[in-house]
Amino acid sequence: MKLAVFSTKQYTKYFMDEANKHYKHSITYFEPRLTEETVGLAAGFEAICPFVNDKLNGQVLDKLADNGTRLIALRSAGFNNVDVERAIDRGMTIARVPAYSPNSVAEHTIALIMTLNRKVCRAFTRVREGNFALDGLLGFDVFTKTVGIVGTGKIGALVAKILLGFGCEVIAHDMNINQELADMGVQYESMDDLFARSDIITLHCPLTRNTYHMINPDTLARMKDGVMLINTSRGALIDTSAVIESLKSGKLGYLGLDVYEEEENLFFEDLSNQVIQDDVFARLLWFPNVIVTGHLAFFTINALRNISETTLENVSCYERRGTCANLVTMDLIRKQPMPVG
Repeated sequence: MKLAVFSTKQYTKYFMDEANKHYKHSITYFEPRLTEETVGLAAGFEAICPFVNDKLNGQVLDKLADNGTRLIALRSAGFNNVDVERAIDRGMTIARVPAYSPNSVAEHTIALIMTLNRKVCRAFTRVREGNFALDGLLGFDVFTKTVGIVGTGKIGALVAKILLGFGCEVIAHDMNINQELADMGVQYESMDDLFARSDIITLHCPLTRNTYHMINPDTLARMKDGVMLINTSRGALIDTSAVIESLKSGKLGYLGLDVYEEEENLFFEDLSNQVIQDDVFARLLWFPNVIVTGHLAFFTINALRNISETTLENVSCYERRGTCANLVTMDLIRKQPMPVG
């Protein structure tokens, strides 16, 4: 099947080519993101393969459909960048990679918590400069701290299990209680209680209308002074301007981000010789108690291999049967919203 892959990096091509030795699709790689300006590149391709920051709004989808695209094979679990209803109305099938490597994101979440707490980045820089003073590097024992997990799907559940191993008190909020976690001691609470009780809060829920800017001035005000906030899910769960004000006041003590709500023009690119034009993002980088890792959490050998294999299997299933096991449907969307109250 003719497949156009957008937002291609060297590692994308390497793992896709390795997987394609079995599937033998005709793959064309495009470096640009898929947008209104680049959608013409997809003309003549029955299948396209976008990534998390590609833009599949109504205008792009109409152009894709008009040019013959019938399958959107996402190489991601999330699909908030796709106007799913418009795609389905135009007769296109959407497939995703629902669980490429939950461990990769869960482990990165823990890495952010520990790096922020123990000031690892600052200590590393100091030692390289010959500065062995400990002032400003004081951390705390994670043991016995209360950690709130918003969303206990595959990733959130793994984070909970790791933190239980640290000896934390783990509380969670989700529409569906994970009985295995509850049996292990995880307490399911309302969002208000989670915000009020947690020393550390980590987000592992999808981006929907209900979860957009779930971290905002009101919810930040309900949190403990000095709380640590971690987001390895989707950037727009957080109102970045509100978080900056909370950092300035000291209400928010630590912030670890792997995602950012306006990341599409920043992440996955080398901008080291340019002036960053996003003033909000640039301001984040000046805080000593903030770490941003640039959508790195998924980036392991295991995850990239699984993403490539599942994506190409989705394409092959569609080619053989006109459908596949990992469809994005309106029913799936209706099941995903998570109330934030």
